[in-house]
Amino acid sequence: MGKANIAVNDRKMTSMFERYLTVWITLCIVGGILLGKVAPDLAKTLDGMSINVKGAPVVSIPIAVCLFFMMYPIMVKIDFASVIKAGKSGKPVFLTLFINWCIKPFTMYAISIFFLGFLFKSFIGSDAVDLVRLPFGLDLPVGAHHGAGVVVLQEGIKMLQIPLWRSYFAGCILLGIAPCTAMVLVWGYLCRGNDGLTLVMVAINSLAMLVLYGVLGGFLLGVGKLPIPWQALLLSVGIYVALPLVAGFFSRKWIIGVKGETWFKERFLQVLTPVTIIALLLTLVLLFSFKGEVITSNPLTILWIAIPLFIQTIFIFALGYGAAKLLKLKYEDAAPAAMIGASNHFEVAIATSVMLFGLSSGAALATVVGVLIEVPVMLMLVGFCKRTVFWFDN
Repeated sequence: MGKANIAVNDRKMTSMFERYLTVWITLCIVGGILLGKVAPDLAKTLDGMSINVKGAPVVSIPIAVCLFFMMYPIMVKIDFASVIKAGKSGKPVFLTLFINWCIKPFTMYAISIFFLGFLFKSFIGSDAVDLVRLPFGLDLPVGAHHGAGVVVLQEGIKMLQIPLWRSYFAGCILLGIAPCTAMVLVWGYLCRGNDGLTLVMVAINSLAMLVLYGVLGGFLLGVGKLPIPWQALLLSVGIYVALPLVAGFFSRKWIIGVKGETWFKERFLQVLTPVTIIALLLTLVLLFSFKGEVITSNPLTILWIAIPLFIQTIFIFALGYGAAKLLKLKYEDAAPAAMIGASNHFEVAIATSVMLFGLSSGAALATVVGVLIEVPVMLMLVGFCKRTVFWFDN
């Protein structure tokens, strides 16, 4: 057992960005709030830089650019040819797919609606409302009802006025249906997991998102009285998942063919690593420049959102880790299988919430809270894995 403990403790974060990500995120929150006070029109101007369909803003160009640079460095690392090897690791792959797509979205729905729609509703404000974009392709008259909202005119633009807690709830849903395909590579590495298996599961979940993200998102948001046309979610997946995935696949193949795999791993990927974090941090500054007033007027807002997200993370991890034990997986396979379910693909959730509900929406804020708690919570779970290696027969 002593040798096992030494083995799982010899990996550390080497990137300053990754090691202090919580600090950078906190600074972005403060910086975004201050920017919103000093230059209140900047975020609105950037959010106005959109691709419009029938006069309605559909895709925020700054957010789309930021998200591409968040996602591309992740996608280009993945060797999708390794997916065919997944059959050799059937149990852990089946486990993570089952938890990510058959359990996690529905537990997120139940936990978030209990806390945000019942337990914390009075703290958030029973009568507090949020203005979000009208669903893509929907043209309703002012005063019309749509789901839990009503169409109002705000600065000459039709918006949907919904209860604020439902907006936060929508952001939680978008997090819950997005299994991590980025930072989970870090978490799996730190807990001494099977790196090859982690990459296979990342590849499979990336491909699964192309189909299931829109289906589950549309269904759960509709059940939650926030109906979103399936076309909108498919557009989001196409822009924020498929585009960087395709770019990553072909550019990886081309670069390795021209420069070789050693140059690709040791030179190209090293340059890209901080790009993801910088793009994420710029997006967070934009988001918090819009939400500063809400946070300063009700500083516990982040706490109300964080609690259901924290409980969901711990529950899903416990479920995955316990199931891995019952399936008699090796520790190296059990740890990443549990980690990929517990963590969220917050990059896609942020971009989707911005596209569907707007940069200033409570839904966008909720996805950002997911980023804020992800790092410390996942590091806590990494520590738990290291202390429980002896639970598994290796």
